[in-house]
This record gives sequence, C-alpha cells and structure tokens, in this order.
Amino acid sequence: MEFETLLLDINEGIATVTVNRPKALNAINDKVMTELNVMFTQHLNPRELKGVIITGSGEKAFVAGADLSELSKKTGQEGYLVAKKGHDTYNAIEAFSIPVIAAINGFSLGGGNELAMACHIRIASMNAKFGQPEVNLGLIPGYGGTQRLIQFIGKGRAMELLLTGDMIDAEQALEYGLITHVTTPETLLDTATKIITKISKKGPEAIARTIQMVNAYFDKSSNGFVKEMAGFQDSIASDESTEGVNAFLEKRKPNFRGQEI
Repeated sequence: MEFETLLLDINEGIATVTVNRPKALNAINDKVMTELNVMFTQHLNPRELKGVIITGSGEKAFVAGADLSELSKKTGQEGYLVAKKGHDTYNAIEAFSIPVIAAINGFSLGGGNELAMACHIRIASMNAKFGQPEVNLGLIPGYGGTQRLIQFIGKGRAMELLLTGDMIDAEQALEYGLITHVTTPETLLDTATKIITKISKKGPEAIARTIQMVNAYFDKSSNGFVKEMAGFQDSIASDESTEGVNAFLEKRKPNFRGQEI
C-alpha cells in the first residue's frame, strides 16, 4: 500500500513509522488516522519484525495535535465517529504484539500525546513538550487522553494537566513517569533502536503475552489476574519456555524461534 501521510522504513527488522506532515506540525487529520489504522491492523506483520518506532517528521513536532481546520467542520455525531476511529486505531497500537516505542522529537500535544501514550514505551528528546490542551479550545481529549494519562502519571497530576491545558517539558515528563528516557535529538532514534534490540533477544511469545497481560490490568471488562494465570499456563507449557529454562540451567544463551530477523 502507498501511504500519503506516513513514511515507513524497515531496517534490520525494526519498522520506523514517521508521521509526515511537517508543515502542519504533523497534526492528525482523517487521512493520518486512517493510515495509522491500516498500518497497524493490516500492513505491519509482527511476526516479521522486532519492533516498531513511531516518530514525527521534522525537528519541531512529534504530533502537535488534531487538525483543527478539519475538526471544526464536524457535527456532534461526526465527532463521535472521529473519536471512535481514534480509539480503534490507538487500541490496535496498544495491543500490538511486539514493542511499539514512541520516539518523541518535539511537541506531543492533544491527539499526538494520546498517540504516544498508546505506545508501549515512550522516550523523548530534550526539546519535547507534552500536554492535553483541549480545554483551551472548549474541548476534551477524544482519543483516550482522559484515561491513559491517569494510568501514567496518577489522577492528581493528570487532572491538573487536563484542566489547565498546560504543557510540561521532557524532564518533568520523566519525573512524572510519562516517559522513561530523555536523549539528545541526535540520539533519539538510536536509543529507541537499542531498546527494541534488547527486547528482541527475549522470548517473542513471552513478550507478546506480557504486553497482553499488562494491557489486561486496565481492561475493566476482565480480571487481569485471572488472565495472567491463564497466560502463565500457556507460557510454561510452550516450547519457548522449555528452551529458555534449559538454556539457563545449561548456562548458555537461549535460541528462541523468530530471532533470525
């Protein structure tokens, strides 16, 4: 498939997806959301990859929010469909069975910050800025921001950021727990690549199950503890577990399937 708003580069099993609307600070419009959905539900095959990096084009922005010129023309019912599409897309990213890292290279605001929070890991360059400024426009977040931000930084801090619309810088985001690393702009993608490479040496089935179990904690329709027990049952019965345990006992590196990527 040809993508108009996304760039895709695959190098040594790591896919880098770049939101490519630099003149609009990579703002998310319907085309971007559609292509992100296709990218993660149809185009990328996790069995053929080690991991995915999502970043923004240019030096100013990761994704600086939604495209307001497009959003301003929506009716209430159309707005619901816009939000539903965003939730479906970001949920697909969150549920992806290999690590997805947001490499945040500038403004991460509104729908862009919600995109980053849908990723499994977030790292940022020192020039990054974070926020949910929707209240400044008389709006609320529509792509999961009121829910995921609480998960990462707690109710009190999330409530303040959501109600004030204030931005925080990379160091404050690190202190809050929204991100896990701050880098220079030049080393951002290298840092993301190193993290994915490190994870890729672990059992791929165990990685996929771990992602599923962590997400289950926040699924109010299920019991994450029960899911973990069932997942552990499947894990311990797997060939991957047999190889991993035997390698440990034999004092050698495990030879997990799927690591020839």
